[in-house]
Amino acid sequence: MPNFSSLLEITRGTVTAPAGCGKTHLIAESLRNNPAKKPVLVLTHTNAGVASLRTKLNGLKVETSKYRLSTIDGWAIRLVSFFPMRSGIPLDALKLANPKRDYPLIRAAAAKLLAGKHIDDILQASYSHLIVDEYQDCSFYQHAIICGASRSLKTCVLGDPLQAIFNFGSDRLADWENEVCKNFPIQFKLNRPWRWINAGCEPLGQWLLEVRNKLLRGEPIDLVLAPAEVKWVRLDGRRNKDYEKLVSASREKSPVKGGGVLIIGESINADSRYHIASAVDGAITVEAVDLRDLTNFAESFVLDSDSDGKAALSQLVIFAESLMTNVGADELIKRVQSLLKKTARKKASDVEEAAIEFLNSPTFTHAIDLLKTINQQSGVKTYRPAILRACIKAMQLCVDYPDLTFSEAAIRIREQNRILGRPLPKRAVGSTLLLKGLEADVAVVLNADSLDAKNLYVAMTRGCRKLVICSKSKILRPR
Repeated sequence: MPNFSSLLEITRGTVTAPAGCGKTHLIAESLRNNPAKKPVLVLTHTNAGVASLRTKLNGLKVETSKYRLSTIDGWAIRLVSFFPMRSGIPLDALKLANPKRDYPLIRAAAAKLLAGKHIDDILQASYSHLIVDEYQDCSFYQHAIICGASRSLKTCVLGDPLQAIFNFGSDRLADWENEVCKNFPIQFKLNRPWRWINAGCEPLGQWLLEVRNKLLRGEPIDLVLAPAEVKWVRLDGRRNKDYEKLVSASREKSPVKGGGVLIIGESINADSRYHIASAVDGAITVEAVDLRDLTNFAESFVLDSDSDGKAALSQLVIFAESLMTNVGADELIKRVQSLLKKTARKKASDVEEAAIEFLNSPTFTHAIDLLKTINQQSGVKTYRPAILRACIKAMQLCVDYPDLTFSEAAIRIREQNRILGRPLPKRAVGSTLLLKGLEADVAVVLNADSLDAKNLYVAMTRGCRKLVICSKSKILRPR
């Protein structure tokens, strides 16, 4: 099997890239040494992946003129926006009001545009090569987009089938063997665990490569054989005791000063992750890019001249309680009622005064004031700051543009966030889906027994210096 010093030497092919084996460095070196005057088009799967890759490329001092970086979906949106008639895209799909419906339509339209060879000359004039990262996460239509572009551009795709954890619903993942490798033959496989070598923890990296091979063969993982960097936390099935152990494990400190910690919880149980984040000092949730909780709130929270102030106040403080600790929504509502009846003995607090202001005049300006006042109180911790910030920004848009509905404003802020990406907190709580592609000094895997082979591998490879695994048994038998 051939080996290449640069991905740009590959005309059409796949590089198999296990986690932490130097894929990003190889991409960076290939871009740095690009001899062409035109940039390389670099595509990846998520906005988080774009932000992470951009940060790493900047850190490796790759000139931005050497490449153009985007998500596959983001690039597809630009294509069909420039050529709406040829692509046949329904124009309302570009508003992304219904992402589950609109993104598949956009992908299909972009694939149709490229398959028709309408813009081959434009692609050749714009880019020298195409590199696609995290290819195992490409859907069928995303794969069709890349195949269409590869007729005009030399194309190299990089990915690892064991990290294919995304689900596109009706737009299924492209089959690795029968579709990906058939169109882009495997050129070589990366096999040095550079993430752990660079951290001075090569034994952990080599063990994780062995774990990968076992998972591919469907074999169990025996933690007794793990290196010293792996810590096991035994769960015994007692709910309260296990919760205390999970919270304690989530407080694990990094071996290096200022190092980051990724806490990986259950994908299907967001509330369990929120409970952990609210209980652990410094822990912040990583939110899904669709900001579903915000958009759902924005659809139901309507302020107009006929609004019921009491109902709106209750809705607003309950929403605040889902983002911050020590809000005490029920008690706050009772206190406001008591203050208005003048039966309360204690003077109104700043939060209670802000709540009364909103009740007397239910506007977005007063809603913003109330949220900010709650956030500023001593003893209150905002463990979902991304949702809070986005909510306040959307409300401010409604203040600045009165004809804009709150739902429309929330969607606009959501799409801005997709483009800007998100900063990673020092102690982040999320699922494998939300933390995939990210790395930190420590990875804490909560309830490892519940993960299938792919999700377990993704979770275990997030930490470069220490791995904490919480499970009922030292022998993991993932599906």
